[in-house]
Amino acid sequence: MKVLVVGGGAREHALGWKLLQDDPTLEVISAPGNPGLAAIGRCEKVAATDINGLAALARRESVAFTVVGPEGPLEAGIVDHFRANGLAVFGPSKAAAQIETSKRFAKELMLAAHVPTARARTFTAVAAANAEVERLGAPVVIKASGLAAGKGVIVATSTAEARDAIASMLEGNVFGEAGHEVLVEEFMSGEEISVFALTDGTHVLPMIAAQDHKRIGEGDTGPNTGGMGAYAPVSIATAGIAAQTVDRVFLPTLAALRAAGSPFTGLLYAGLMLTRDGQKVVEFNCRFGDPETEAILPMMASGLLEPMRAIANGDSIAGAPPIQWRAGAAVTTVVAAAGYPGAVDSGDAIALPPDERDVIVFHAGTKRNSDGQLVTAGGRVLAITALGASLGSAQKLSAAHASRVQFEGRQFRADIGWRDLARQHPGA
Repeated sequence: MKVLVVGGGAREHALGWKLLQDDPTLEVISAPGNPGLAAIGRCEKVAATDINGLAALARRESVAFTVVGPEGPLEAGIVDHFRANGLAVFGPSKAAAQIETSKRFAKELMLAAHVPTARARTFTAVAAANAEVERLGAPVVIKASGLAAGKGVIVATSTAEARDAIASMLEGNVFGEAGHEVLVEEFMSGEEISVFALTDGTHVLPMIAAQDHKRIGEGDTGPNTGGMGAYAPVSIATAGIAAQTVDRVFLPTLAALRAAGSPFTGLLYAGLMLTRDGQKVVEFNCRFGDPETEAILPMMASGLLEPMRAIANGDSIAGAPPIQWRAGAAVTTVVAAAGYPGAVDSGDAIALPPDERDVIVFHAGTKRNSDGQLVTAGGRVLAITALGASLGSAQKLSAAHASRVQFEGRQFRADIGWRDLARQHPGA
């Protein structure tokens, strides 16, 4: 059986890796892929945005189904195109993907469905947005409504900072078209977790919670990034919170999308803030998150292949057994290029340490140069996932392996999971 994985980052490498773990006879084809994916399957030079080319590739290779990794092709309607051409595909339609691609759409949907979330208003004019900031006061959250590569959210600690963020989006074009509409949202206090659920549009298979670390510096300092690491499971994401998330977040949201004529199939990702008033949705994503995927999938003791295949074929997952999880924890440490999250250089030679038990190296921004040397090709270069009997042992193993990766100016955080470790070992 063949499966096509669309994309070329660490998330897609983790998806291909997990599917191959489930069925070692599987042939994983990636487009465009990366050197990590090339080591476990075959890569085809078709861009993730080339929908016609991807459909032709899926047809030519007679793949069982296609898995769409990034949000860009989903926003462009890849699932609609594949389904119209009789090709099985895992992911939501263009209309359903608005749950991520339009924060205005998502907010209005949540409020109508009584899904707990922060109050927010949408603006296209600077003056009106600034007036809302003055009404709410600081801290306040400013969000680009469209896709901004995970960087379109500013938590402003002063009204002046909020006004600057609004001006940079609406007038400075800092996020391009994604920032031509902004949300001014009330600030929520608490701790944020990421919860994924596989869904056929009606039923869900929830996954264990993970926590992403967005800031570049240890102790969550410095500018936001696309994610410097993640860990799973999260101790504060109790069984009660997991059940409430299904009942109060996933099922009402899916029902609202069905009622809107845009049933959602694929992977629905809820970013939740655990507040004193219970969990509230910060945002939804319409696909697997990165780097959470690299921490969650290695923790799966049961298979991803069969429920994913069923959803891609339009079948129900009602009655599917709950996902089983291995004991212990996983920690993913992102190794990033010098200058990230700002401008970075590409083409620096990478020296990887020897393979190590319980460590998986997922390729994020790498390529082979004309001499076949592995070199950097992006801001986030590698995602080092380690499995351990405890969060502490997984963190140490992940950070130690990351420290042995060599390339010019490489940077990483050695404290992924620090909040949970502080809870487990207060005063340490």
